[in-house]
Amino acid sequence: MALYSEKVMDHFRNPRNVGSIENADGIGEVGNAKCGDIMKIYLKIDDDIVSDVKFETFGCGSAIASSSMATELIKGKPVSEALTLTNKAVTEALDGLPAHKLHCSVLAEEAIRAAVEDYHSRHSAGTGA
Repeated sequence: MALYSEKVMDHFRNPRNVGSIENADGIGEVGNAKCGDIMKIYLKIDDDIVSDVKFETFGCGSAIASSSMATELIKGKPVSEALTLTNKAVTEALDGLPAHKLHCSVLAEEAIRAAVEDYHSRHSAGTGA
């Protein structure tokens, strides 16, 4: 009986979009004191599209896999769509996570939301808000 799906193992062993983006348009960092996981998401936005996204995650395999999958799900999408990414969508895209690791997908959602909010706060002059 496998604890983790093949997709989780693939994204853990071969994470996509690892690293940082110099002069990122938005940066989101979140952590979970209970488990010690820390995620940092970097966004590059061009014409309201997530043209590049990178992550740095200190944590378990599920946290790394969740970060990797989340970045794949928002890359090339409008910023508004990136903001709607849910932990459920990340978990489903990974073909599930063990119940005690669902918090990792929540961190991925929160990190992306924080990066988008950071982007909006840096570029609020052009939003009409």
